[in-house]
Amino acid sequence: MMRSLYAGVSGLQNHQTRMDVIGNNISNVNTYGFKKGRVSFQDMISQQIGGASKPQEELGGVNPKEVGLGMSVATIDTIFTQGNLQSTGNTTDIAISGNGFFVLKNGDETFYSRAGVFGVDSNGTLVNPGNGLRVQGWMAQNVNGEQVVRTSATPTDLVIPIGQKDPPHATENVHYFCNLDKNMPEIPENPTDEQIENGTWPTTVKIYDSFGNEHIMAMNFRKVPGNPNQWTVTVDVDPNGEFNTNTRIGMGTTDGVENTYTLNFDNTGKLTSVVDSAGNVSNQEGDIILQTSFEVADANPDADGNPYRQTFNLNLGTIGSMENTVTQSASKSTTKANFQDGYKLGYLDTFKIDNSGIITGVYSNGSTRTIGQIAMASFTNQGGLEKKGDNTYVESINSGMANIGESGTAGKGSMISGTLEMSNVDLSEQLTDMIVTQRGFESNAKTIQTGDSMLETIINLKR
Repeated sequence: MMRSLYAGVSGLQNHQTRMDVIGNNISNVNTYGFKKGRVSFQDMISQQIGGASKPQEELGGVNPKEVGLGMSVATIDTIFTQGNLQSTGNTTDIAISGNGFFVLKNGDETFYSRAGVFGVDSNGTLVNPGNGLRVQGWMAQNVNGEQVVRTSATPTDLVIPIGQKDPPHATENVHYFCNLDKNMPEIPENPTDEQIENGTWPTTVKIYDSFGNEHIMAMNFRKVPGNPNQWTVTVDVDPNGEFNTNTRIGMGTTDGVENTYTLNFDNTGKLTSVVDSAGNVSNQEGDIILQTSFEVADANPDADGNPYRQTFNLNLGTIGSMENTVTQSASKSTTKANFQDGYKLGYLDTFKIDNSGIITGVYSNGSTRTIGQIAMASFTNQGGLEKKGDNTYVESINSGMANIGESGTAGKGSMISGTLEMSNVDLSEQLTDMIVTQRGFESNAKTIQTGDSMLETIINLKR
């Protein structure tokens, strides 16, 4: 029987396999995170008709005479090139830009995927809603009052507790930065209400007590008559209320007689020191910190039976600096920035995910808190992964073990929230490959037909 018949059969079979892969690529052209397949061929064993001989004195060398016996599939590769990114605006849609895979769990089974079509189930667990696989990562832990993510730990299910309470936090620190207009008029003796108003720079900052009640801290700045580089500031908490305010300088224990301080500036408008009403002088370098306390209404008294008072640090900035501090210059008085770290009771309203996969909860009281971080896996040979359907892969003996860690490390890409990775199938490439495959299939069929015709001619010789 003619060898070309069997060679043609092998060509037909393997071009069918290539067409199967092309068809699967085209069917998944709009599948998020899909990676196209590619078939490569190789020739099969060849039958040797004549062997090779080496050159001799009278004759040159002779090449071997071999007839190929067809072809076979060498590889069916998964091509992990980057797919285009499509913006969706949905926070739980996440694309990976670069190498890496999401880690998903079904019980003890671990899967890996490039498709970041995620959502939150009724328990708050971050899952793939198409198959229920749970997204793996690390939940934040409270360490000394801070939310810390330990990526060295074993990944676990990520739970986003929508509606979780964020307890109130009493104000502990207030940073106050402003400029005082050097040309502001001084307040004379026996001033009118208008003169007091024109010679005072009033500012207010919201602060919170341990119950989450909101209070107003008022600071009124006035120039000291006869001294061009001195101002007084009076600090009151709830100035229209019933409570008293006591303050002291720095970390000392000597209370000022009143809550009014004198601010001293040099000839360049930089703060040099602060003096309280008892004559205590602040530190001569570093930050000026006034310890301020006020009564909290309807609170249990302290151990001595005195009304409960809350204390916080009022930071006026750095001595000798023009940045992030109180200054005096010939420009309009303005409060350019202030910060306080207290807030009232809140509830987790929403969350966001950054490029490192860190999930940050946003609460109704304006506070934010780290909830957890999404894990990412990489492999020495990602082409060795086995497909398990649902856009997932599992390890094989040739993929290597998963290297699980945070994104952006050890060759892993970054995560982009609100975006999905499209399939990397190029339709024009696939349709061209389809034509080439079709012609290859037809040519192998012609080989069989021609071989059959030749056999028929041989059979007809007997006639």
